[in-house]
Amino acid sequence: MRKLVAALACRTGSTRLYAKPAQFLDVEYTVTLLGHLIRLLQSESAIGEVVLGVAEGSSNEVFHEIARSENIVSIRGSEADVLKRLIHCGEAVGGTDIFRVTTESPFIYFDPISKAWEHHVSNNNDATVTDCLPEGTHFEIFTLEALNRSWAAGGMASEFCNRYICTNPSEFKIEVIPVPEHLLRMDIRLTVDYPEDLVLCRRVYEHLKSYAPRIPLAEIIEFLDARPDLGALVEPYLTNTNVYGGQSGRK
Repeated sequence: MRKLVAALACRTGSTRLYAKPAQFLDVEYTVTLLGHLIRLLQSESAIGEVVLGVAEGSSNEVFHEIARSENIVSIRGSEADVLKRLIHCGEAVGGTDIFRVTTESPFIYFDPISKAWEHHVSNNNDATVTDCLPEGTHFEIFTLEALNRSWAAGGMASEFCNRYICTNPSEFKIEVIPVPEHLLRMDIRLTVDYPEDLVLCRRVYEHLKSYAPRIPLAEIIEFLDARPDLGALVEPYLTNTNVYGGQSGRK
């Protein structure tokens, strides 16, 4: 039986914004980026378990506390070797496949997760992914075997856990899940790396939290189109790229 495990890499260290996953989306109700993301992933029937892959070091103990409060598993691993941490997340709970999103990106495109998982299993994919969406909203599904091959081939002791697969596509069976045209908005940034990103994401959450944790991406795009001032805040940091050669969209 296949088991899809959402593996969430966590650490406090950052030169731009400290402890990004533990920052508050909603200060009044103490909703963190990570807490919101955990609850979103737990609402997905395709995801069998959520596990935190926490970097070693006393400063990162806060994430084990979060895991205990959310009644989920957490593991410890090398801060530098993020890929190995994700692999260990799957192994810790008997997973066969890894669902990957970044913990500083709370507003993922969740609509096609179940469909993507079905395709991943039935088509015997190594990787099933989305592409060309707003920055920070993508997800990737990998077999644990493909990640282990990636780690063995490239070492992959970096935060770019998908680099080997992306740069060696002939070695893997990769499927890009098609998404509606109106969501192909590579001009929008929804990840938290700088203080300005956090301002934007807090405004999004404040406006749409009645949907939480399942805030539709289409609603977020509509809100940000009406608030160009927020987009202007993070425009200098926009780095979105077509990673897997999927659908092209507005850039």
